[in-house]
Formats: sequence, structure tokens, C-alpha cells
Amino acid sequence: MNMDFNLFMNDIVRQARQEISAAGYTELKTPEEVESALNEKGTTLVMVNSVCGCAGGIARPAAAHSIHFDKRPDHLVTVFAGQDKEATEKARSFFTGYPPSSPSFALLKDGKLVKMVERHEIEGHEPMSVVNKLQSYFDEYCEEL
Repeated sequence: MNMDFNLFMNDIVRQARQEISAAGYTELKTPEEVESALNEKGTTLVMVNSVCGCAGGIARPAAAHSIHFDKRPDHLVTVFAGQDKEATEKARSFFTGYPPSSPSFALLKDGKLVKMVERHEIEGHEPMSVVNKLQSYFDEYCEEL
């Protein structure tokens, strides 16, 4: 039974990774990759991915759909909470003033956090309300495509 559960969880993690990668986000799996990516010039959207059923099922579609907008971040990256622990911890070190939250989104400009969308702003909300929130931040901080 335990082996079946592990296979089931591995499949869920694989699907969650594929969903966000297919949307155009680059997976960051090491602290070094995070350090390099989050210090890029311009705007960077970090999606903290999670296997959490309800919130993850809202956050991943929101991550995919929010970037179809006149303005969008220069860089799209993701870390996977509970899977790539060191990378996630490094990413969270950039989110000063916010407790760990997954799934969540962080918008950085030139390596500095400018906006955060925490789990409580995702869970129980419609995906389009999360998309609209992200796009309002893109409108404020990102350049026209």
C-alpha cells in the first residue's frame, strides 16, 4: 500500500511540474539556480508550486493564464515546495516580511520583492481573481511586450 501511495504522489508531483513548465516557467532546483535567476535585471515572477490539491489547482492555471497579457514579467521561474527544499528555502529568503506560503507568487524587480500573492489569497478564490491580481501587478511593474 505504501509503495502505491509513493507512486501516486510521484505522479502528482510530475504532473504539477509538467503543468507549470508547459506554461513557460523555468524550474529552479538548486539554491545556486535560484540565486542566479532571482538576481536577474528586470522583473521576475516566482511561482512557488505545491501539490496542495485545492490551492495548487487554482495557482497553476492562474500562473499559466496570467502571462497572456500586454505586460508580463521578463522572467518566469518556479520552485517546488516540499520537493526541491533547498531551492525553495533560498527563494523564500528573497520574500522578506512574508512567512512561507505555498502555493504562492512573488514578483521581483531587479532582485527585490515588490509584490507577493500568498496562499490565503489563492485558496478558495476563483482562478480568474488570481489572474486579475497578478495582471494588475504586471501592469504596475512590468514593461509592454
